[in-house]
Amino acid sequence: MLNDWSAMTRDYSAGLRDVRAGIPDVMKGFSATAQAALKANALDTRTKELLALGIAVATRCDPCIAFHAEAAVKHGASREEILETVGIAIYMGAGPSVMYAAKALEAFDQFAPPTQAA
Repeated sequence: MLNDWSAMTRDYSAGLRDVRAGIPDVMKGFSATAQAALKANALDTRTKELLALGIAVATRCDPCIAFHAEAAVKHGASREEILETVGIAIYMGAGPSVMYAAKALEAFDQFAPPTQAA
């Protein structure tokens, strides 16, 4: 196992509480941006979470992978959709994204019900 992705979301959530308390106006603005960006319009929220996961892989952000893999699972993403998403991230991010694609797939597998995981 590369990471414990559930523990990562718990640990970062705890740390982010301090950030929210220290700069509440900035974090309220960030939260409003996230909610607006993820709202289902032309693209549904599942698709938007897959996009966010792909960007997390390409930008090599472990906590972003954890949060967006978890959200993708909650919005009904399949393992096949995760694989296609990381395929695009690899295309856009080259070799380093291949390494992070393995992390994204592992994160999905840890959050997904056993019937969806490998």
